[in-house]
Amino acid sequence: MRILLGVGGGIAAYKAAELARLLMERDHAVQVVMTAAAQEFVQPLTFAALTGRKVLTDLFAIEAAIEHITVAREHDLLAVAPATADLMARLAHGLANDFLTTLYLAFTGPVVIAPAMNVNMWQHAATQANVETLGRRGHRIVEPGSGYLACGMTGPGRLAEPEAIAEAIASELRRRTDLEGETVLVTAGPTQEPLDPVRYISNRSSGKMGYALAEAAAARGARVILISGPVHLAPPAGVETIHVRTAREMRDRVFERLPEAAIVIKAAAVADFHLSKVPDQKVKKTAARISLELDPTPDILAELGRKKGDCLLVGFAAETQNLLQEARRKLESKNCDMVVANLVGGSDVGFESDQNEVVLALRTGESIPLARAPKREIADRIFDEALKLRLALDTSHGR
Repeated sequence: MRILLGVGGGIAAYKAAELARLLMERDHAVQVVMTAAAQEFVQPLTFAALTGRKVLTDLFAIEAAIEHITVAREHDLLAVAPATADLMARLAHGLANDFLTTLYLAFTGPVVIAPAMNVNMWQHAATQANVETLGRRGHRIVEPGSGYLACGMTGPGRLAEPEAIAEAIASELRRRTDLEGETVLVTAGPTQEPLDPVRYISNRSSGKMGYALAEAAAARGARVILISGPVHLAPPAGVETIHVRTAREMRDRVFERLPEAAIVIKAAAVADFHLSKVPDQKVKKTAARISLELDPTPDILAELGRKKGDCLLVGFAAETQNLLQEARRKLESKNCDMVVANLVGGSDVGFESDQNEVVLALRTGESIPLARAPKREIADRIFDEALKLRLALDTSHGR
């Protein structure tokens, strides 16, 4: 594969030379792009000698007038290592004032970013906000390691080891095609169950996790059908999006499209109850107490568990206590292959947040915790494990 290696201006820039060597050992073609600050730490000649290619540095060189566009089109992945706090801020905010940042805006493939900086700079709210922004775009962030830093401090901020970055790059390259030829059905968002023509029962689901899953599946080559309750999110590019309002509508659309799907991910937070008889007119406010007769809504996940056939079924469980125990219970009672469980209620992850922290309960008996990360990154991790699980289940069933 053809890899762009962007080198930022930090003391860890020397490790990028080792990363370039590792990538070439894996038979990748490597094109290095350096910022001006990076050239203060490592000479371009070092990378030119390692890769056998001219190092790109100057946006305003005559031959580079539109070279950033050409280079972006010709390569399969962009890796930035080290990514300094300044460089990540420019990438996050779309500032294009050198070859690397301009190239980034023209590049449409997968991006891997390996930060490196002082511990206080890494932990600063501004840097963490930029990390979240880049993660929401679907970029792979290779977390910095902890230890003794060049500034004399100890803590997180040192560049991940070149071997770890090379493996993250390999993982991203594999992801680009691992769902080609597949159809993935995703449900997302809440449902709204009417109480009268102007009121309804719903929940706090924003739909962000389901939409992140749809984006991730599309990025990995799948044909994606997204069935979404009412949310304030733009439909993901390249995804067939079907809008519904109630649990009954979602149930009907899901089973209309189920025969097409190889993987179903039931991320929607469907309301559990609906009003048994909805008035035709708005209910007027009075001083008297009003009682509502509520009936259960269709249990879409349980019905999917009965009718899924060879389809891989992934359910979600939003819990306020006994997380793993409830995930296991749901896995068995709904006949899922995987349940993605997260704590909600008093946390700053989950509903309405751009981040999540979950545990995956698998049909094989495994439980895999996924540390707090942007929902787009969590989405890719879910697909990573789902594909491994499907292979294990197919092998055990002799398929």
